[in-house]
Amino acid sequence: MVDTRSYRWLLNALVCVLITVKVDGFYVGITYVQNAIAKGAVCLDGSPPAYHIDKGFGAGINNWLVHIEGGGWCNNVTTCLARKSTRLGSSNQMVEQLAFSGILHNKATFNPDFYNWNRVKVRYCDGASFTGDVEAVNPANNLHFRGARIWLAVVEDLLEKGMRSAENTLLSGCSAGGLTSILHCDSFRRLLPMGTKVKCLSDAGYFINAKDVSGIQHIEDFYSDVVTTHGSAKNLPVSCAAGVKPSMCFFPQYIAQHIQTPLFILNAAYDSWQIKNILAPGVADPHGYWHSCKLDVTKCSPTQLSTMQGYRLEFLNALTGLGSSASRGMFINSCYAHCQSEMQETWLRDDSPILNNISIAKAVGDWFYDRNPFQEIDCPYPCDKSCHNRVFDQQEHPGV
Repeated sequence: MVDTRSYRWLLNALVCVLITVKVDGFYVGITYVQNAIAKGAVCLDGSPPAYHIDKGFGAGINNWLVHIEGGGWCNNVTTCLARKSTRLGSSNQMVEQLAFSGILHNKATFNPDFYNWNRVKVRYCDGASFTGDVEAVNPANNLHFRGARIWLAVVEDLLEKGMRSAENTLLSGCSAGGLTSILHCDSFRRLLPMGTKVKCLSDAGYFINAKDVSGIQHIEDFYSDVVTTHGSAKNLPVSCAAGVKPSMCFFPQYIAQHIQTPLFILNAAYDSWQIKNILAPGVADPHGYWHSCKLDVTKCSPTQLSTMQGYRLEFLNALTGLGSSASRGMFINSCYAHCQSEMQETWLRDDSPILNNISIAKAVGDWFYDRNPFQEIDCPYPCDKSCHNRVFDQQEHPGV
């Protein structure tokens, strides 16, 4: 007779092993910055900001990696209200345990250069890449646009918890968090002690100002609304805002050249989010001609692939402002992907993406520690056989 208790234990153990294998990571508890409420540094719904931290150890005890979560933006009261009751607008809706993998992993095998650092993942709940600051709160909707205050409150909390003694720090982020790591790169450096080595990594955060398939620059209007709604103008880098209208600073091509802190751009030339939301957003494709192509790049027609090749050239042209300084790192592959530093399969694994036989993890590590500069751009799709091209769920309805 089978012992049902032993069977259940064995089944649960097997499930745990499968989950661990799937994410190649481990779980870290949430920390709420409760004292931020008194500073008005709150999420869209007024709840406190939050982050997850795994403490450093050994030689990495005084090194800090601060990684910013992604999640798009909200550009008006309607879209911000839609986020308010989700994890992207309220810390009350965030999971208490979050998987750390890729650049956040704590094992040298998976993350050789940063595994023993203090690794922090800052949760994203303001909807404007931590740039907004509107004092007034409309009682009709109770929306708080306070991203810039959240940014400062979180950094101050980390400084109090040991980052003030940091020897090495890396500010990184994915998607909207990758844009945050560009927008706040120099200000992050200024908040740290003079002797600290500070660099910034933007993963899938280099959004470009391009026309969509209908010939309209939909994304430019969208960012303009974000900046207006959140009162972001006063919190954007002065070097950019002085030369163009504030909303243009959300496009790294207009700001990257002004950033003084060393910066690494990790991006797919055919970034799946950009293809879905900048090149072929639903509003520009009312008949759904691009729907299957956006979900799976292998379903794209020759005409669509030709259009995407044109977008790649626009993307590469937008990178030219970075310059050729060795302080600028660049890993631009030809994958249909979005965010490649957080997932173990793309950051560092036997089959992870490579350029010139170098993995993303090694390229970033070599650049950070000044072992070797890295500025590589891939050949056009579909030449790269190391890519992990994303295939999206058929039920997904992408939108900005």
